[in-house]
Amino acid sequence: MKVLLYFESEKLLAKSGIGRALEHQKRALTSVGIEYSIDPQCTDYDILHINTYGINSRNMVAKAKRAGKPVVYHAHSTEEDFRNSFVGSNQLSPLVKKYLVSLYEKADCLITPTPYSKKLLEGYGIKLPIYAISNGIDLKKYAPSEEKEKAFYDYFHLNKEQKIVVCVGLFFERKGIIDFVNIAKEMPEYTFIWFGHAPLYSIPKNIRQIVKEDHPKNVIFPGYIKGEILEGAYSACDVFFFPSYEETEGIVVLEALASRANVLVRDIPVYEGWLENRKNCYMETNNEDFKKAIEGITLGNYPSFQEEGFLVAENRSIEHIGSQLKAVYESLI
Repeated sequence: MKVLLYFESEKLLAKSGIGRALEHQKRALTSVGIEYSIDPQCTDYDILHINTYGINSRNMVAKAKRAGKPVVYHAHSTEEDFRNSFVGSNQLSPLVKKYLVSLYEKADCLITPTPYSKKLLEGYGIKLPIYAISNGIDLKKYAPSEEKEKAFYDYFHLNKEQKIVVCVGLFFERKGIIDFVNIAKEMPEYTFIWFGHAPLYSIPKNIRQIVKEDHPKNVIFPGYIKGEILEGAYSACDVFFFPSYEETEGIVVLEALASRANVLVRDIPVYEGWLENRKNCYMETNNEDFKKAIEGITLGNYPSFQEEGFLVAENRSIEHIGSQLKAVYESLI
């Protein structure tokens, strides 16, 4: 069996969760001995596994269909997670939904990261088989390391005595960036760091102003950083705080869990069935409760669920995901 993993505009999307999902797919297929290609000119593949949504993606699907080859569409995106992102996203979201459905319906089956996103897609009226398979996580890559933590502390000129709150995400209102900054204003004794990037021209003016100037001194926007500095941040921070309002999974949450971070997220439907409040993480719904949780975790007044959270990540390891992808492919051949 040979799979063509197609990813349009790879350089443009490399910094996104979808970009990391592709890397996980490569590792997952290797872990279960499935040959793959990422060359769009490849013709000797058995299954097309497609991750993106542009014109070239549509053409790749049509080409595979003409060749009589089954198509797996990885449904990373929904109308819901398109809203409150780029300039004009809310106005365009109904058209985006229609376009996504038109693409997804050309496949033989869909893969989507969570039961929640599967439910959304079924609500669109899509009748294809839909499999909920996590994007997966590389446990070794995110294992805590003193060297990586030192790289993080050195880069930001911080030390272990400082109280540090970290988030990772694009500069989208949907990700909770406004709440992140407002909470930081009320907690000046903490250092808040938001890793991530989006072209400033592409985001609404109020978010652009927050990132450029309208934030307190204890908030740092270092941009897109990967490697040992980011990996060290996950395990070194006191709290990984992800206040996103909408996700199809949230790869960064898996990265934090794998790093044995204390994880605090907004209580939203996507986490149903795998994250549980005060069992493997903390989940709150408003800024006042987020603030209390950050203080409680940092001061040791709230119990730690780092090990329980790690078990969640362990169940979504790349090796587990490889076996699930293999089962879906075999069902099509």
